[in-house]
Amino acid sequence: MNMYGIGIDVVEVGRIASSIAEFGDRFVDRIFTVSERQYCCDKIKPELHYAARFAAKEAVAKALGTGIGKDVGWLDMEVVRGDNGEPTMRLSGKALDFCREHGIIEVKISLTHAQEYAAANAVALVESRP
Repeated sequence: MNMYGIGIDVVEVGRIASSIAEFGDRFVDRIFTVSERQYCCDKIKPELHYAARFAAKEAVAKALGTGIGKDVGWLDMEVVRGDNGEPTMRLSGKALDFCREHGIIEVKISLTHAQEYAAANAVALVESRP
């Protein structure tokens, strides 16, 4: 496989917590899928997990070179747990269409969070050509 693009993002956990407090479901429903919301709300500090997922979506948009908007929407990206519990990015809608059009076969992500910050990186991969 060859690399199509890479992305990284760092988010202040307090910024996400403030957005949730100020805008509530309007913010959360616009950015996160139902399963992401369920996952985060089951945690002691949901804002940490929301922030990591926010960072992951930003990092993927950077790896694809699209940003969030015309080609990739917030809800077109979903952080799910892989077979071994690792974070995996599931793409759908416009994001999946974009990847298919550009030969992107996989997007790998890595997440981390601490008390005040969450970060993620992403690598978009294309098939190797002989």
